[in-house]
Formats: sequence, structure tokens, C-alpha cells
Amino acid sequence: MTNGFITENIAAIQQRIRVAETEYNRQQGAVTLMAVSKTRSANEVAVAAEAGIVDIGENYLQEALDKQAQLTDRGLCWHFIGPIQSNKTRAIAEHFDWVHSLDRIKIARRLNEQRPSDLPPLNICLQVNISQEDSKSGFAPQAVLAAAEDIAQLPRLALRGLMAIPQASDDEAQQRRSFAALRELLEEIKHALPAQPLDTLSMGMSGDMAAAIAEGATIVRIGSDIFGPRQ
Repeated sequence: MTNGFITENIAAIQQRIRVAETEYNRQQGAVTLMAVSKTRSANEVAVAAEAGIVDIGENYLQEALDKQAQLTDRGLCWHFIGPIQSNKTRAIAEHFDWVHSLDRIKIARRLNEQRPSDLPPLNICLQVNISQEDSKSGFAPQAVLAAAEDIAQLPRLALRGLMAIPQASDDEAQQRRSFAALRELLEEIKHALPAQPLDTLSMGMSGDMAAAIAEGATIVRIGSDIFGPRQ
């Protein structure tokens, strides 16, 4: 795979984002493109960075730490987006800027305790099982407000918003319903917790990005459309 392939893909996706922002009356620049780089090399991430990507999403802790060690001079913002095991919280708290996959209060407390005092608070998105699928992690929609209230009390965490991976669908109307439900949940939490910096909807991937932008996504998580199919 050539470096030009990644660079061209990023330019095309950025253009798709701009078109969607215009079509759905979003402010230009409202949506951040996160490159999801699980199983990809540090060199591929470097190419993405050279093409203007700042936000990098990683699912696997050790793989991410290895890449971070090789890319310390790139000024990247690292997002942890995978399942979180209790024995991994210290390294996540020490080495990441964001966590999008928080699905248990126990994990939140560990991240809060283990976040170094010389770093800013760790940005947090609560993962919501918006389609209430048995196979998916995340807080049930009806449990999100209580979880947000608990996390708002933890001083080393900054509760920024919600993340979801809705049930897969090719029907744009169905995609939009799921994303709208997440947006409405965020509005409910904003009303209940006005002091929190709740400005983030992490939703939308390669197959449903436009629907997510239509319903208020602020971060879209794109992997295969940037780097190609995983080997």
C-alpha cells in the first residue's frame, strides 16, 4: 500500500465530511475525523498525520503504546476506543487523552485514581448500548444519566459526551433514528449537569458517517476507508 493511497483517502473523506456538514446545516469544521488505526503500523499512522490527521483511535493497549513510543514527535491526540480491562486502566490513564468506551463506573473510578496529576483530566465518553443489543457493551440508555452523575464527581475525569456503535443497518432512516436517540440522551444529560463540558457525540463509522453527521456527530471514527481493508 502506498503512502499516497492513505493521503488520497483522507482527502476524500474530509471532502465527504464537508459536504455532509453543508447538507445538514452543520457548521463547517464541526466534525472531527478520527483515524482508527488498530492493526495498522506506526508508519501508516505517520502518513495519516502528515495528511493532517491529529486524532488517532486505538482498540488494543499494547499495540497503541508501541505506536505512541514511535510517534512521540507528531503531536497526536490519542483516543482509546476498545474494551477496557481493569488491569489496563493505569496505562490508559497515563498514556491517552480520551477514552470513548467507558461502560462501567468501576473503570471510571480506577481511571480517575490513576490519572497522573501533572496531566489534564482524562476526557471521557460514556459508551451507550443505544440499540440494546446483547452482544454489545455499554450503558443501557436508561442508565446513562445516573452514570454521568457519578462520573461528574470524579475530578481527574472530564465527562465530554457519549459514544455508540448502533446495530448495523443499510437503511439511512434507521441509522439516523439510532444516532438521534444518542443526541437526545446527551441533551438530557446537558440539562441535568450544566457544569460539565458536554460537547461530544462520538458516532459514525465508514458505513454510516453521513447519518451520524446529520444527527449531530462531533467525532466520526473511520478505519477501513482511510487505511483499506484489514489484512
